[in-house]
Amino acid sequence: MRLIYLPLLTIGSLALGGCVAGVAASAVGAAVNASQPRETNEDLRPPAVAACTARAIEHGEVHIIDAEQRRGGRVTVWGTVTTPEQRQAFECRYNGQVSDFDLRVLPPR
Repeated sequence: MRLIYLPLLTIGSLALGGCVAGVAASAVGAAVNASQPRETNEDLRPPAVAACTARAIEHGEVHIIDAEQRRGGRVTVWGTVTTPEQRQAFECRYNGQVSDFDLRVLPPR
């Protein structure tokens, strides 16, 4: 009688082992999906332009050239700031707030 239980026990443990592996794989897949940036159809360019303009105005008169929304709700805004002394180009990265702001001096016209 014990010889009959051994194959049943082996088959049962294999089935349960596959079930546990499936649950573990599902958990890993869910963790990977949660860690990736979420896609959004919301246009985040207007708040990004407003935030980057507010940051750039500290350096002079602002002219926005372009704004591009990327994956994960990140937006890059390009523009210029002008003072009587010089003109500078800026690149501003926005991810819910201004995360990076770079200025470079442009040659005189």
